[in-house]
Amino acid sequence: MRLSEDRISHLAHLITDGIWNDDLVDFVDEDKVLHETKKSIADYLKIEDGADNVARNKIRSLSKPIPEGSKEWEVLYKKYYQEELDKKRF
Repeated sequence: MRLSEDRISHLAHLITDGIWNDDLVDFVDEDKVLHETKKSIADYLKIEDGADNVARNKIRSLSKPIPEGSKEWEVLYKKYYQEELDKKRF
């Protein structure tokens, strides 16, 4: 999923504001917190994009062509996508 820099920034502000407003953390350097939150969001989105590409390539590489949008394609996509995400978890 591609998000613009503005949307990532907006999400980062919502997250940090929520943490601050709920009095969960006191930030020493709010700019650094925002930067790291934006980086974390972008890094996660890169992982999702990678998993999407791997899942699509695996389906394309099958000997039997499977039309995108079909029930079989959806099942395989979810399976391959989740497998790839599971590899990235730590």
